[in-house]
Amino acid sequence: MTGAGGTRVLSLDSLVRLQRGRTAPDAPRRLPVPDGMTAPMGCDAVAVPARLGPLVLPRLPRVGCVYADEAHWWWLVPSDSDYALDWPAPAHYAAGAILPDGPAATGDAGLPGLIHRPDGTLPYTPPIPLYLALCRLTGTTPDWSRPVTA
Repeated sequence: MTGAGGTRVLSLDSLVRLQRGRTAPDAPRRLPVPDGMTAPMGCDAVAVPARLGPLVLPRLPRVGCVYADEAHWWWLVPSDSDYALDWPAPAHYAAGAILPDGPAATGDAGLPGLIHRPDGTLPYTPPIPLYLALCRLTGTTPDWSRPVTA
């Protein structure tokens, strides 16, 4: 949000989120849903090594919120987008959009920075096109195409 004169104005939700982060040092690092957006289906995230991020983007029909740091690019997806899917290595699926422990990245509270925000109010990248793009880039056969063994 911006106020008069182009100054950045934080919403009450943002201020509460910042305060909670200060009072709970052991709280998990979670990718936020940007102000003005809603996540009615909950929020998980899929990470890929940063070298693959630019290769994934043009393969997607719609791109939701994407965060990046030096090591990874993160896509917000609806909760449970890992149901019955084995995301191909080296992708990492993060339930609750909780970042794994490790060195803090740049940005607010050590979070990756938002590099893409879609128009509208939904932060999601559709998970099936993202899954297929990652399978294609990693040379992985999608789960439903693999032969069934007894």
